[in-house]
Amino acid sequence: MARNLLKNPSGEELLEFWKLMEGGDGWKVEDIPGDSGHDIKLNGVTKYFATSFQLCLKSQLIDLLAEGYSAEQLDSQPVVAVEDWYSGRKDCGSVYQITVHLLDENKEVIARFQPLQKTLDPEKSPWTQVIHTFSHYGRGLRFVSFEHGGKDNKPWKGWYGVRVTGSSVKLFHPLKDPLGSDGPTVKEEGL
Repeated sequence: MARNLLKNPSGEELLEFWKLMEGGDGWKVEDIPGDSGHDIKLNGVTKYFATSFQLCLKSQLIDLLAEGYSAEQLDSQPVVAVEDWYSGRKDCGSVYQITVHLLDENKEVIARFQPLQKTLDPEKSPWTQVIHTFSHYGRGLRFVSFEHGGKDNKPWKGWYGVRVTGSSVKLFHPLKDPLGSDGPTVKEEGL
């Protein structure tokens, strides 16, 4: 099974390993279901990160060579699988955003995943999964930049913004299907 390259993906170690941009009252780690009121059933996940009334972002830069991958492995264009979970609170609307970049040795962007910001209705904001896979992005991958966060959509003091947890970045070997096409199929054990 592929390993998660993000450290502290669900707040088990509070805010350790994350580079923070803290608007409003900053980031807070809460136990699930906490103030969001939404339960989530993810294996081993018991906490989430909560945002405040101004934009809160947190990021990690993953150095793939330092993580033990060789340049040859990375130049074979492994599939990069990204996962994230977000929810709002039942009493306040919020905004969620995520940006993931694949970077070369000079930290120049090779590929980007940056969907539009998602505005969450407090009456319809259960835990929602985001999944994206990168493939066929060319040679030269050396770093992955992962950033996500958001805010509430009212200027309420405290932590009424979006909640995030269960984040992951994993690398998998690409495979060819029996017909020889280069589909997004991946080996189960990862890299």
